[in-house]
Amino acid sequence: MNKRRNKALYLLMGILCALHFAVAQENKLDNNNTGSRPNFIIIMADDLGYGDISSYGNTYINTPNIDRLAKEGIKFTDFHSNGAVCSPTRAALLTGKYQQRTGVGGVITAASHREVGLAIAEVTIADELKKYGYNTGIFGKWHLGYDARFNPSLQGFDQFKGFVSGNVDYHAHIDQEGYFDWWDNTKIKDDKGYTTDLITEYGLNFIDRNNPKETGKPFFLYLPHESPHYPYQRRIDKVLRRVGEKGTDPVPVDSIRGIYKEMVEVLDEGVGQIMKKLKETGLDRNTIVIFCSDNGASQNGSNGILRGYKAGLYEGGHRVPAIAWYPSKFEAGRVSEQPVLTMDFLPTFLDFIDEVPQSKIIDGISIKNHLLSDGPLPKRDLFWSFGNKNAIRSSNWKLVTLKTASEETIELFNLSTDISEKNNVAQNHPKIVRRLGRKLKNWQREVFKGVELVSE
Repeated sequence: MNKRRNKALYLLMGILCALHFAVAQENKLDNNNTGSRPNFIIIMADDLGYGDISSYGNTYINTPNIDRLAKEGIKFTDFHSNGAVCSPTRAALLTGKYQQRTGVGGVITAASHREVGLAIAEVTIADELKKYGYNTGIFGKWHLGYDARFNPSLQGFDQFKGFVSGNVDYHAHIDQEGYFDWWDNTKIKDDKGYTTDLITEYGLNFIDRNNPKETGKPFFLYLPHESPHYPYQRRIDKVLRRVGEKGTDPVPVDSIRGIYKEMVEVLDEGVGQIMKKLKETGLDRNTIVIFCSDNGASQNGSNGILRGYKAGLYEGGHRVPAIAWYPSKFEAGRVSEQPVLTMDFLPTFLDFIDEVPQSKIIDGISIKNHLLSDGPLPKRDLFWSFGNKNAIRSSNWKLVTLKTASEETIELFNLSTDISEKNNVAQNHPKIVRRLGRKLKNWQREVFKGVELVSE
């Protein structure tokens, strides 16, 4: 009887040991197998304003797919692009720090900046994720260097297809200086098609080729769209640029509103196709999707109730629509009122895989816990600078300065009661003006110290 009991006991112990080993191995895989880590997708619109999509109040443009993202994810009402124009925001997104530290304070233009770009020495979000086993791809607009030595395929991305300038003809793929601008990594190579559709097509193909269920590796996909940046062209419109000719053929002013509407709606279609692909492949439960814009709308778009437009430092220049989607983790339909910047994505993504940035200086912060549990973010001052315009946001106070050759204009707004920045209360709060002014000057000295300017 005792022998039987001992035999049963040994058998039970053997089973328990086997189960323990199996659980240990599973935990080890969860911790070390990159395939268990979330995929990341950033879809960035170009010049899309705070009031340009229906989930942010637009009643003219229909964006059901972006609206569905917001319904199933987290919609931000206090999200800001780092820059009020294209290149600076992209530099901040990739590096996780104020773009001024990279030298990219202004637009890297097709006319005057063809030999400069974001330094290869900068550690990009793609560099970071590649270290931890991620497959990486960018399809669309780069705008951080025209020369092949600044190509995104040399800055952490396994594959790049798209254009390196600020904008191209949507059909002919020619920049505003008359250069043909469509690339496959470091080689010029055309693909016929409408820019918005091609970017979506490339993204869908990347997901198919890099499905972690097949590769055993997670992926990072960056889809920086051109839409709705000018030139204003629909799928059926004619070519507006030709190789060797500077400039863009004019578009009738009274047609721009309708063209703009279609451009945003085609972008929305593409977002819908990406989401459908994730759901069809079963990747939706382990993929974090971010949708945002690189700066506010031009005067052909809408910034809703916000003052100003692209290139300005009033809220309309940098407060933009943004949505975070992760069905298995983020609460559906939540609205975040916390201030977030583009540069926060790099430390946030790394935090999701329990890693920290390599760079010694990172200005962005991880918003992981806020996304998961709606906890408040730490208080911090936020800064913007472009040309002769500077701004600081401290809690609900915002100071905006404009320098000219003869004077400096200073304005102070209380955003908690004046989101449209209609009432300059600088004269009523001289102490706050002085305090914020000192902080702004200190920040400028710090971020520009020792920096070699690429664009300003």
